[in-house]
Order: sequence, then C-alpha cells, then structure tokens
Amino acid sequence: MKNKKVLFLTQAALIAALYVVLTFAANTFGLASGAIQVRLSEMLAILPFFTPAAIPGLYIGCMLSNLLTGGCLLDILIGSLASLIGAAGAYMVRTKKWLVPLPTILSNAVIVPFVLIHGYGLVDAWWYLFLTVGAGEVISCGVLGMLLLFALQKNAARIFKTNTPFT
Repeated sequence: MKNKKVLFLTQAALIAALYVVLTFAANTFGLASGAIQVRLSEMLAILPFFTPAAIPGLYIGCMLSNLLTGGCLLDILIGSLASLIGAAGAYMVRTKKWLVPLPTILSNAVIVPFVLIHGYGLVDAWWYLFLTVGAGEVISCGVLGMLLLFALQKNAARIFKTNTPFT
C-alpha cells in the first residue's frame, strides 16, 4: 500500500517537473503565453489516460509554470484550474482514447480567454480568444498529445508501473 502512494507521488512530481521544463522550452520561443499559445507542456494532458497521478501533476505543473513565467494571480489560480478540470476530464474519458485530449482543449479554450481579458487586459473579444486559445490547444494537446499517447502506449505498463492493458 505504501509503495502505491510513493509511486503516485513520484509520478505526479515528475509530471509537474516535466510540465514546467516544457513550458520554459516553449516560452523560450514565445509560444507559451498570449492569445495564441502552443505550450509544448500541454501535450502531457493525455497522461491521465495512463495514470491518475497525472491529474495533480498537471495542475501543479501548470501552477508552477504560470508562477515562474511571471503570470498574473488570476492566471496562476484560474488558468491552472483549467488544467485541473481538463486533466480530471481526460481521466474520466480514458476508456475512449480519441476523446482524451478533448476535456483539456475545451476547458482551456473556455477559461483562458477570461484570464487573458481580466488578468492581462487583452481587449480582444472572448470568442476570438476562444478560437485562438482553442487552436493552440488543438495543436499542443490534440495533435502532439495524441502522438505522445501512441508513442507511450506500447511501453505504458513499464513506464507507469501498472498492469492495466492500454488499448
């Protein structure tokens, strides 16, 4: 029982750290913030397909990324909440592999425009930001995330230390 808790905490911490590193990598190229965001770290949003430890890992990783990249308080709190909602949703639909990125795409497309308008003072219309943030999420989570899911699937039992078959 204790080993399962350690494994869960270790996986969550590794996912959070990887999220931060990938956000910094995207930030180097100016991709991690603004109206059109292609955070490389968002491809990790498919990880709840493999382990529930990804839920707190993605949330903490997003919160730390927003904090460390100079995000406003609304972004740190509410922007990270969008990732938490998306991760929980991804875990809930994990039996339907092709739907796994959808909760993250939708939660970020709906919530992040609110943060951009009220936290950063962007004057763009909410629907415009919904489309631009959504497009970035489709690229990072939908396309790159699904590529990652298929790449990890073959060795998932060894990587995530589980007996569950991933189909």
